[in-house]
Amino acid sequence: MTSLRKFQEENNFIRIPLKRLKTGHYKLPMKVNNVKGEFILDTGASNSCIGFESIHHFQMDSEESEVKAAGAGAIDMETKVSHENHLTIGNSQISNVVFVLFNLSHVNSALQQVDENPVHGILGADLLKRLRAVIDYGRNCLYIK
Repeated sequence: MTSLRKFQEENNFIRIPLKRLKTGHYKLPMKVNNVKGEFILDTGASNSCIGFESIHHFQMDSEESEVKAAGAGAIDMETKVSHENHLTIGNSQISNVVFVLFNLSHVNSALQQVDENPVHGILGADLLKRLRAVIDYGRNCLYIK
């Protein structure tokens, strides 16, 4: 029987190591607009997000949004949106990426309570689908195409 790693690599998927946090979340490094950042991988997040405090860090343009964000422990959060961003994960690149921008302080507060470093954002299902992502929970890694 072929291992998942061998199968994915034979099919030109790129292997990205994931760090398992004390909260049970997985974290990975990514570049947005050629600037490094740390992101939580969240298959339950419909959209990929970046915190308001990281807009300048990633050299993003933003515009107002009528959409309200909701997540575990938070509802009716104000949002902005940023279009035409460039994403790099490992050797994989995507152009014309849209990020929802909102206050990530509740996420980073939860991380801080368990002595984890803050994150810049969340990699959600929208980009995971575009990347044709496969998560190997047993080996703590992500395969993308």
